[in-house]
Amino acid sequence: MKDTLRITEIFFSLQGEARTAGLPTVFVRLTGCPLRCQYCDTAYAFSGGELLTLDAILEQVASYRPRYVCVTGGEPLAQPNCIPLLEKLCDAGYEVSLETSGALDVSAVDPRVSKVVDLKTPGSAEMGRNRYENIVHLRPHDQVKFVICSREDYDWSVSKVIQYGLAERVSEVLFSPSHGQVSGRQLAEWVIADNLPVRMQLQLHKILWNDEPGH
Repeated sequence: MKDTLRITEIFFSLQGEARTAGLPTVFVRLTGCPLRCQYCDTAYAFSGGELLTLDAILEQVASYRPRYVCVTGGEPLAQPNCIPLLEKLCDAGYEVSLETSGALDVSAVDPRVSKVVDLKTPGSAEMGRNRYENIVHLRPHDQVKFVICSREDYDWSVSKVIQYGLAERVSEVLFSPSHGQVSGRQLAEWVIADNLPVRMQLQLHKILWNDEPGH
């Protein structure tokens, strides 16, 4: 349908990761994802959801009076109307971020949006889906995330940071430990030992709410 998106949930919480971690944020979670990362914690967003018009989404977002809005999924760019939604959110004056797998083209994303692009590591089981052509479309206010499942993933991620000059291209390079696979302490020690120009992060929502839906 022309002006609709399939939405899994819209909720108000604290941003759990990336540059705005800890800030009150409205999350718009779109339904559907073409990837199946082995560590995915939002499989409930793969199907179902509710069809909402863009105006209805904007009305729900506005009801929370937010400063920050995060469009996430699933993979939000799998639905073409994600692009006009991002534009409308920016026009409404919000600071907007987009969480995307990096497997789909980001070139049409409104330049006002902070893209948080997840480069898939070998341990994700979806490394072959990385669209490296997206890197040329990254701007200084964008962010790149690596979810680290092993030492192999860590070494691979460091090589990509160097190969593509990511620390100079975007504002934040984020290294996250995969829950239950690499401890936060272990990843922190690797980052410190190599003096990397990255931000090691833990997912605040997992610490506070044990990853319950709606947070």
